[in-house]
Amino acid sequence: MRNLRKNVKINLNFIQEDLSRGFMEILLEEYYKTELHLEKYHDRKITLEDVHYQINGVTNSGKTALVKNYLLSLKKNSYLYIDCSDIRIEIKALNTQLNSFCNKNKISTLVLDNYVLGITLPHISQLIIISEIFYPLEFFKTITLYPLDYEEFLAFEHKYDSSALNHFFQLGGFASMHRIFADERVLYIQKILQHRLDEIEFDILKLCAKFMAQKTSPYTIYERLKLVRKISKDKLYSSFESLKNKHYIHQIAKFQHPRATKKIYLCDTSLKTALSIEKNFSLLFENMVFLELLKSNTQCFYAENIEFYLPQYNEIILCKPFTDERRLFKKLQNIEAFLITHSIQKVTVISMNKESSIAHPFSKVDIIPFDIWALGD
Repeated sequence: MRNLRKNVKINLNFIQEDLSRGFMEILLEEYYKTELHLEKYHDRKITLEDVHYQINGVTNSGKTALVKNYLLSLKKNSYLYIDCSDIRIEIKALNTQLNSFCNKNKISTLVLDNYVLGITLPHISQLIIISEIFYPLEFFKTITLYPLDYEEFLAFEHKYDSSALNHFFQLGGFASMHRIFADERVLYIQKILQHRLDEIEFDILKLCAKFMAQKTSPYTIYERLKLVRKISKDKLYSSFESLKNKHYIHQIAKFQHPRATKKIYLCDTSLKTALSIEKNFSLLFENMVFLELLKSNTQCFYAENIEFYLPQYNEIILCKPFTDERRLFKKLQNIEAFLITHSIQKVTVISMNKESSIAHPFSKVDIIPFDIWALGD
């Protein structure tokens, strides 16, 4: 009797697996026949070619739109797009069906959006993996896609004048924000972050928003967070690293002081408004300048009284949205030792709208409006 029950259980498992494979084949056919739709697409600075890609980036940074725009340039029957967050997908059944399905339909480009480990990658001409998390995949070209920089943002604007810059300060770099009514934007950002992050990551990000563009250590975050919730130091540090690895937060070190407390920046300035009621336009402005440097792959450090030091260009960047020349002269006096010691050739002062040059005995000092600087070479 016991053997009979065991055999019945085995047979039921085989039947269940056969059903899962059958359902998965039906699901793959559904994906294959579904027409991709994309709202009016604005070109990014990144274009895709016929190679394997892993595309990483924060939620709503435009990863899916970038890939769909590429797919729509291919022959309809040559690609297959799968969003792995579809709850109907059973990974085991997908792994048994995907390779044969791609071969049978002569699919040359496969996209796995919201990819998760455990999905077996088939052998086809082009694979594109989309994920917030970076995976060490051999033979894949990795692209980190950030929210829009200022130049990309302008493609969404009807006119290129001072109103475009003000709009950029209001909306930030998430392209989807252009479709959200003003009274819904804060809750919209909160909801997409809560959907993508776990509870502890979200709480850490809220505190990072509070300390945006300031010297802040993970330990400081831990000390603040443990006042309002139970959390171990190990869990805090691992969640903090997770936010860094997924590019929700960024840190820069103090020049020649690797052990000094790092400064922390957000992946987009819209997070500051959505997660904190504190207002400090100078810090918001500094975060925007940092993001432009980040998106241009420029290595930077901070130093005492210096927002950004760019060793490869022998340049210092000061963030002064509302420039007062008398205060600026005093600031330059305070950093003269750094200018002389490191033979700084150029000091760029980024402002909201002021443009001029200042005579200085040690370095060339230019005051440049943010929009002109951000659109420069």
